[in-house]
Amino acid sequence: MIAWSIEAAQTSGCFDRVIVSTDDDEIAQVAQQCGAEAPFIRPAELADDFTGTTPVVAHAVRWYQDHIQGLKAVCCLYATAPFVQPADITQALAMLTAVSADRFVFTATAYASPIQRAVKIDPTSGVAHMWEPEQFMKRSQDLEPAYHDAGQFYWGRPRAWLHSENLFEGSQPLILPGWRVQDIDTHDDWVRAELLYEAQYRPS
Repeated sequence: MIAWSIEAAQTSGCFDRVIVSTDDDEIAQVAQQCGAEAPFIRPAELADDFTGTTPVVAHAVRWYQDHIQGLKAVCCLYATAPFVQPADITQALAMLTAVSADRFVFTATAYASPIQRAVKIDPTSGVAHMWEPEQFMKRSQDLEPAYHDAGQFYWGRPRAWLHSENLFEGSQPLILPGWRVQDIDTHDDWVRAELLYEAQYRPS
């Protein structure tokens, strides 16, 4: 998976350097074999299952500023985004370049179903309750669309990575179609990604 993301970054032509942040020697070796750099080992306090994206990228930004300098924009590209497209990376950079504010550009996609009709299930009784029961009588097509993070990449200025607490608030989304979005966190995600990949890239 990481090879796919590295290749997408290289193909986009947007980057002077492609750097992989990891605490794993094997991942670092694979990254280097794919043409990326792994010039540092991520510190242990940023390598557990609860560390967020922003502090990891902020660490990489500080390393770059200390050792190389001249940093104008940073893209955090996840290794778990098998459908990331070089053209999307390029388009999002253009969106970031068009504004002067220290904000982010990120990929997003629409929820498959209206979130206003979502239900929650009582863990004790197993009974369903609507989050917004007042929306029950409205037609789905009349409800306002809602979007979620597509989990592919995030462009931002170095200052934004160092000082922002919420990379979504006030930022600009690049909207992707749902069939080109699959973040991989679970085995079910992996199976769905394989099916989507086969449907999109299988020779006809």
